[in-house]
Amino acid sequence: ECIWTDWIDVSYPNSTDRDGGDNETFDNIKENNPSWVCVKAENISCRATKFPDIPIADLGQTVTCDVDTGLICNNRDQQIGGIIPMPVCLNYEISVCCIPNIPECTSMTTSGTTSPPSSTTSRITPSTVSTTPTTTVPPETTNGTTTTVVPPSSTTSSSTPRTTTPPPVSTTPT
Repeated sequence: ECIWTDWIDVSYPNSTDRDGGDNETFDNIKENNPSWVCVKAENISCRATKFPDIPIADLGQTVTCDVDTGLICNNRDQQIGGIIPMPVCLNYEISVCCIPNIPECTSMTTSGTTSPPSSTTSRITPSTVSTTPTTTVPPETTNGTTTTVVPPSSTTSSSTPRTTTPPPVSTTPT
């Protein structure tokens, strides 16, 4: 299961640079904090630092908040209006739900299978639930009919499987 990071803010928009903006991208975060590891981002949350309770869609800015790259806001894409009177990006921050960098979790991401979390622990360990004794009896197949034998029960039955011996194969050239 993924674990949410704290709010991350590594970039601040320069209001005098028309080609600037606010880039809270994964590459930018790694550049500013080389120890930051996110094996796989499962989800992302983006917000303006001055307006944390207002959804970014309601701020009147053109912003990309993407689970594959992070947040990108370009000053040149902003219009006059919205929540601020100037055509520049607000300062944004992101929180990312990352798969932890531990072998049990990374091997699950490569297989492409996901399952809903079953508990609040962040470490996933394989477990086996068994309601029968540890004896495993494989299914027996006879004439196309599959019979599964379940151990042990109060009644017993026995059957003798039919065995067919193939004729000997001649290895002498004809």
